[in-house]
Amino acid sequence: MSAFSSVKILHPPPFASRSASENSPDPLKSAFPFLGSTSRLQRSSPFGALTSSSSSSSTSSRGCSVVAVSEVVKQKKAKSNLLVTREEGLVLYEDMVLGRSFEDMCAQMYYRGKMFGFVHLYNGQEAVSTGFIKLLKKEDSVVSTYRDHVHALSKGVSARAVMSELFGKTTGCCRGQGGSMHMFDKEHNLLGGFGFIGEGIPVATGAAFTSKYRREVLKEACDDVTLAFFGDGTCNNGQFFECLNMAALWKLPIVFVVENNLWAIGMSHLRATSDPQIWKKGPAFDMPGVHVDGMDVLKVREVAKEAIERARRGEGPTLVECETYRFRGHSLADPDELRDPAEKARYAKRDPIVALKKYLTENNLAKESELKGIEKKIDEIIEEAVEFADASPHPARSQLLENVFADPKGFGIGPDGRYRCEDPGFTEGTAQV
Repeated sequence: MSAFSSVKILHPPPFASRSASENSPDPLKSAFPFLGSTSRLQRSSPFGALTSSSSSSSTSSRGCSVVAVSEVVKQKKAKSNLLVTREEGLVLYEDMVLGRSFEDMCAQMYYRGKMFGFVHLYNGQEAVSTGFIKLLKKEDSVVSTYRDHVHALSKGVSARAVMSELFGKTTGCCRGQGGSMHMFDKEHNLLGGFGFIGEGIPVATGAAFTSKYRREVLKEACDDVTLAFFGDGTCNNGQFFECLNMAALWKLPIVFVVENNLWAIGMSHLRATSDPQIWKKGPAFDMPGVHVDGMDVLKVREVAKEAIERARRGEGPTLVECETYRFRGHSLADPDELRDPAEKARYAKRDPIVALKKYLTENNLAKESELKGIEKKIDEIIEEAVEFADASPHPARSQLLENVFADPKGFGIGPDGRYRCEDPGFTEGTAQV
């Protein structure tokens, strides 16, 4: 039985019942029950629906699905005591360490003046990227955000290519023209990082539509899946709702992955949305909505596996909210003075890499020496990537307008076939156009 199909969602209580006279405490000044909690979903029977402990009679007439990750893990544990094999665990650990070490090195290089502009790091959120992307095939697509370096690494783009792109060098995955927020790699079906929130969701929806069209209209053997990553700050934007609607309407093979790190730049998620439980927006569009602990790669992986398999079977989209936390500021230019130090310390104790390391060693899936060997290997890869990027050439000035104009007789290229930017008067505004 599908972990998703065994659950029902409840209608929210009527708005009128929320009276000011109830003197309910300010949720911003008390422990909000959603954060880190799935306790309100309880299992009623081994094969029955999950229903709320407060109102088991008010189930959704649309029959949409919601599941707490604890239930997925319980079902898996019933079959096996271990959530991953030794080989799977080592792959997960290596990928997460690669992401963390790479981002730590990015911080060093940024402050040394090797990178410019805004650089948004992923530290703390590695369980989400690894838990989802390492389950994909090479043909599957990933669409990212401006926090895209680790998604690229998880998808198979080399540390050399990503670091060189950050350095603005020709050996980067976009030949130095994309930079930090715009990673793209056709070979690995990384369809881009996007600087504006919500920009990538329509692109991901289009990629999923392509997969369905190839399979159902062109009759190709295509079961490709698309993952759309975005943050909590995106979930009040129009593209999010529009694309959820289209994906559900056409049963597209896509998984919408919300990386809810609780802060959109300096705005608390609890202050920015009328209902902080983003997963509830999935059933509103007749698709499963799932809330998972995004600081635990094994829990993320179990939910991701079911969501990806649903999409691959042609059963349509899933909305997965991964509750995670970024350990650094919004970007490397952010002094990170708005978040409560106690909150940051609380999440630092739940470091996803430390948690996975503990699981692997306590369950005799790996020895401490093996994990240290992986860490040493990653350090060498990162060091070599920096040396390679630093030694690589900058793009030629003539590359400036490449991939901008499709018409060879347009503004970018002159009648003689040469780039107009090669004219010394181009930047002075005196070149003939």
